[in-house]
Amino acid sequence: MGRPRTPIGTFGIIATRAQPNGNHVARARYRDWDGTNRLVQATGASRAAAERKLKQKLAERSLYQPGFNGMSADSSFPELVTYWLEDMEIEDRLSRTTRNLYERDMRALVLPAFKDLTLREIGVARCDYFLKRLAKRSYSRAKHARVVLRLALALAVRHEILPRNPMDHVSRLHRKRTIPEAFTIGEVQDIRAAIKAWESRRILAGPRPDRQLGQIVEVMLGTSARIGEVLAIRLQDLDMDGPIPTARIAGTIISRKGEPTHRQDHPKTDRSVRRVALPSFALQAIRSRLLRSGDTEPATLLFSTRVGTPHTTNNVRRLLRDVMDAAGIENVTPHRFRRTVATVVNDAQGVLLASELLGHTDPRITMQHYIQRNETVNPATAEHLERAFGRAV
Repeated sequence: MGRPRTPIGTFGIIATRAQPNGNHVARARYRDWDGTNRLVQATGASRAAAERKLKQKLAERSLYQPGFNGMSADSSFPELVTYWLEDMEIEDRLSRTTRNLYERDMRALVLPAFKDLTLREIGVARCDYFLKRLAKRSYSRAKHARVVLRLALALAVRHEILPRNPMDHVSRLHRKRTIPEAFTIGEVQDIRAAIKAWESRRILAGPRPDRQLGQIVEVMLGTSARIGEVLAIRLQDLDMDGPIPTARIAGTIISRKGEPTHRQDHPKTDRSVRRVALPSFALQAIRSRLLRSGDTEPATLLFSTRVGTPHTTNNVRRLLRDVMDAAGIENVTPHRFRRTVATVVNDAQGVLLASELLGHTDPRITMQHYIQRNETVNPATAEHLERAFGRAV
């Protein structure tokens, strides 16, 4: 029978030697979790100090189990990032757009601060300090950094590279509460007038505007759809001749780096797939667009470039911003139209209908992020108070 092996997680005799510079080096053989004996050493000002540091190092080493991937707590953070990105590709659970966003956030926000660290050196205090510093500059960036840092370190825990995720114990990020801004009816009319003036202006050279910008705005106001969802509406998604004309919101426009802009066959969430009744102003805009384009193929996009390709959301945003800047109107964005629709419907019928129209899974999201608070209290209160406290004549 062969000699029994030293149990995993134990070390042999500590040997200490004095160095010419006066320091002492303590060494010992340690049997790691992969069954391999490795030489571990520590330096101290004295023999006792060196041995004490070595024992502490060995005790910490026993907390970490190298995974089958060859990584350990002594691996660098960039190694984990590479491994994490590869794992997302293998799992293939997230959309390509989400994976690209995660990679961008990791490389731009987190890696610069952690690129020189090993995984063992990334603790709760370091993560907490990093996020608080980042949040002072931008809450949004800190929120994105927190997500990707947590995901990468969670993978290290699942694959037995780290015993715990330090992100589980960092303090919460606190964001200053902002009130959603919606357009007033007067502001909507000013925006419509500015777009109409721009589309009707005299053109000395080049093609005239095809009036799509104004039609896109009308459909956003008439459906509450996101800009990408409006640009993804196909002719087959429209029911123009039914008792109640409708548009089915069932896709969005995607523009990824290295890929042509294309229609994705589902919107942001499953709840976002919805069929919306069209008010007359949106219906008129759609009919005008169909009359001008002459398209009849069901799979054809309602809105497209002159060569038939999908509009990018960024180009529509840029055009809208340029037209509004020329008219002297500030803070006009596609998403603000969505908030305006939510506010109008909430004031008329309540938050549940507004949430259903926007395709939200939780009415609290609609209330917190989309509905502009009405400061005016129901004037009926004055009548009740008058009856209770009014002086008798």
